[in-house]
Amino acid sequence: MAAESNFDVIVLGAGIMGSCAAHAAASRGATVLLLERFDLLHHLGSSNGLWRTIRDAYSKAHYPPMVRLARRLWSEAEADAGYRVLTPSAHLSIGPRSDASLLAAIKNGGGAEVDVDERWPGVFRVPDGWVTAVRELGGGVLNATKAVAMFQALAVSKCAVVRDNTEVVGIVKNKKAGENGVLVVTSKGEEFHGAKCIVTVGAWTSKLVKSVAGLDLPIQPLHMLSLYWKIKPGHEHELTSEAGFPTFSSHGDPHVYSTPSLEPPGLIKINYDSGPPCDPDRRDWSSGVADAAARVAGWIEEFMPGRVETAGGPVVRQSCMYSMTPDKDFVIDFLGREFGRDVVLGAGFSGHGFKMGPAVGTILAEMAIHGEARTAAEAGVELQHFRISRFEGNPTGNKTKDV
Repeated sequence: MAAESNFDVIVLGAGIMGSCAAHAAASRGATVLLLERFDLLHHLGSSNGLWRTIRDAYSKAHYPPMVRLARRLWSEAEADAGYRVLTPSAHLSIGPRSDASLLAAIKNGGGAEVDVDERWPGVFRVPDGWVTAVRELGGGVLNATKAVAMFQALAVSKCAVVRDNTEVVGIVKNKKAGENGVLVVTSKGEEFHGAKCIVTVGAWTSKLVKSVAGLDLPIQPLHMLSLYWKIKPGHEHELTSEAGFPTFSSHGDPHVYSTPSLEPPGLIKINYDSGPPCDPDRRDWSSGVADAAARVAGWIEEFMPGRVETAGGPVVRQSCMYSMTPDKDFVIDFLGREFGRDVVLGAGFSGHGFKMGPAVGTILAEMAIHGEARTAAEAGVELQHFRISRFEGNPTGNKTKDV
């Protein structure tokens, strides 16, 4: 086999997780090949679009340490790249005081209760019996596409090879005498040898893992929408990050989240945190549009009626996908079976993984290279909740334990 077809680590999928993993592996001296099925920075998966939030407020205590590790790694990557992709902000959590999950998120994120009328006069109309808590600099906004491009460029600067429009159709254990690792096979018949392989193919995970390992993973893609709404005239600056407006999460029904107004100017992203199931290869691009817009419009009219316009619906709609596990916990593990520790899987990020991309990428790279996630351990990040084995005989995974 030609020398240029041999790599220490082959990464499948060049979204945020795969791009971060490729950078982390190349930064540790590995020869790296990053393969993307579609165009680089395409709009068909989960890493496209303008803005993603970052927040420390999690009801599950195993996430805040990973978020804090990710913040450090975001900062280091920005320093290396020479430009910013993360705009820091406060994070506001609001919801019924009776919601134990919300109270746990506030506690785990280090939030403190505030009077929103004093902090942001006239912006929010909060019902009686609801809690409002802020974690200063506990939020932030990530420029999604710019962030993915940054990590791809940083990976290339460390001599990683990046190829797009290369669909992987097979991963097989290398059984040639004197050789270890895996062979990655493309739809064009190309073969690449990797000592290790990292799989980060998002909504296509279940299909690929089933075809190469015969393993059924309960990861369900959802068709999601990012909705941008027009800010009422005279209030545009008030809802910007420059004016100190926070990222926020509103717990309850519907569960809504938002970023400060950045770009496009005069618009604010306010989203409904759910969507209909989909097949990533046969998406109905209009599915769920009316329902999501109606739910968010209803929330705006109840909670922010003086600041955001709902007549005519959202001004901008951008499609993406979530890859949901039943318990909304990630899958970060060795694939096992005949592949043993030669294939590492990062999947099922359930709509809240982008912010942790640099941390996840580092974990996946270290698992592939060293067999263990050393940086995560040093940062107090534990990975037991993310194992594939949690679904053995228990299709809901950690959800049973959480209940």
